Amino acid sequence: MLNQLLHRSPTPSSDLLTSKLYDETTFYKTFLKDLSNCHSEVIIESPFVTNRRLFELLPTLKKLKMRNVKIAIITKDPREHDKDYFRDDATEALANLQRLGIQVIYTDGHHRKLAILDRSLLYEGSLNILSQNNSREIMRRIESVQLAWQMARFVEVDRFL
Repeated sequence: MLNQLLHRSPTPSSDLLTSKLYDETTFYKTFLKDLSNCHSEVIIESPFVTNRRLFELLPTLKKLKMRNVKIAIITKDPREHDKDYFRDDATEALANLQRLGIQVIYTDGHHRKLAILDRSLLYEGSLNILSQNNSREIMRRIESVQLAWQMARFVEVDRFL
């Protein structure tokens, strides 16, 4: 009996069976499309933020704000960056977000990379959504209200919002 339990494969969630994987070359096209279709809420956790990457996302974020979509960015405090250049760039980029009315939340030791869109679409992986530049990365896209809410509860986003 114990041997059967040890070798039994768990039944995967059907949501995970229909998830899709993206890398740094394929992620942004799909993400921007999903982002532009948001109706109520965008939560992005990205430890690093750069003006270079934000330049590509700002037009979509502006349109969302004009439609009264709530946007929250959870990131590390720029003062945690090792180099002045990265610290200054992040500070400027985050100030640009705040001027748009986007909520910016600093958390100590932040390193998670994820996005929850309308609590029904989840992206999770290694790609820094707001700063990715030239590294090899992966993101999984999961359409699932259940898994999006599970992640929101797990990372306790509602204590900030």
